[in-house]
Amino acid sequence: MYSKTKFFLISFCLVSVYSFCQNTFVPDDNFEQTLINLGWDSGPLDDFVPTANISGRTSLDVSFDITGLIISDLTGIEDFAALTQLYVQNNQLSTINVSQNNNLQILWCFNNLLSTLNVTQNPRLISLRCEDNQLTNLDVSNNSNLNVLVCERNQITTIDISNSTGLNRFQCGNNVLTNIDVSANANLSFFSCEQNQLTNLNLLNNTQLTSLYCFNNQITELDLSNNTSLTDLNCSNNQLCLLNLNNQNNNAFTAINFDINPDLYCVVVDNATGNHSTWVPNSFLNYVNSLEECSNFIPIDSFENVITTSYILPPLNNGNYFTETGGIGTTLNPGDIITTTQTIYIYSATTCNSNESSFMVIINNADYFIPKFFTPNNDGANDVWQVYDRLNLVNNISIYNRHGKLLKFLPSTKSSWDGTFNGELLSSGSYWYEIVLNTREILRGHFALKR
Repeated sequence: MYSKTKFFLISFCLVSVYSFCQNTFVPDDNFEQTLINLGWDSGPLDDFVPTANISGRTSLDVSFDITGLIISDLTGIEDFAALTQLYVQNNQLSTINVSQNNNLQILWCFNNLLSTLNVTQNPRLISLRCEDNQLTNLDVSNNSNLNVLVCERNQITTIDISNSTGLNRFQCGNNVLTNIDVSANANLSFFSCEQNQLTNLNLLNNTQLTSLYCFNNQITELDLSNNTSLTDLNCSNNQLCLLNLNNQNNNAFTAINFDINPDLYCVVVDNATGNHSTWVPNSFLNYVNSLEECSNFIPIDSFENVITTSYILPPLNNGNYFTETGGIGTTLNPGDIITTTQTIYIYSATTCNSNESSFMVIINNADYFIPKFFTPNNDGANDVWQVYDRLNLVNNISIYNRHGKLLKFLPSTKSSWDGTFNGELLSSGSYWYEIVLNTREILRGHFALKR
């Protein structure tokens, strides 16, 4: 009698355990009701759903837009073993466990209350949308198949997408990111990183990029010369000093906005004289063909070379005096007396760019001064050969090559030679001069042209 009773009890327990193991615990009534509405549970609400009814399902959409029910607990999702698509957006989920859903390819969980999200066990993910949550970190290092990643409007401080080399669409705006490295994402086409704390953005490797939104950051330089597919750009509200749009495809641009970059003096483009009337700001005029031309927009004073017995530096409106190029060396001041021959540099710098001019002060007590060389390279310094005649003693000057061919006739010392003959640049070397004084005395000698 004892053995028979024991057998029935053990059998009942085994049946009960077997029955229990065939059900999935779903404590959220709205989640269970949704599964009942889908016909995957028969009801009434009892916190359990037959596992066999869900384990083979490949797609599940329990977003509020579809169900009309707000779900706060997704416990039970672990038993959706075959799931490839999961849509749970617009609910009130504070956690979500998809560690058992290894086949998952699409996960949309945006507009919830998530503070953490672990997708390291979902290597097949191709689309992840988790925007409008409370995430501070997002690890996608194991999601090499990602094609779409949207994590906007969170509190993310860092994100590494270097393993997601196939990423095509990346939206990470409205976070607290200070740096984003997209150099490994050569297929990136749509990139938005607006309203972060970025100071730099290197996009030289992203040649497939068509849309870029990086407004409201602290970016100082943006070189888009390699981004030949770019059509849409908004980099307004930054601290840009450099904006290079010379990508040889400016005609493809449909929208350009670089407004509210107060230190941006010039923009490098394909054609400085082209039509930029649809770009914002449309009042911007300082377009150039090369970065070097940007200095032209920084006002700078300039003076002619002088020959004198002493020289008093005049007042300046734009720039400051220095003894060396680039704003270094000794600082000189208006009113200083120059008593030695030297080149004086006038240097002016803004937050972004600088400009410079120079002139020679030749201290000479002789009646005239004949330069021994000049460097006609259009750098603004010593570009012409000119005799300085303090007492107007010179009548005219002739310049010859070493074969005695006349290259230039200068009717007075107010004239100069730029190193050309019939519009052609002459090579470096020695050239000869013949100076005729008012007394008809003739001075002959040579000087060097250096390029």
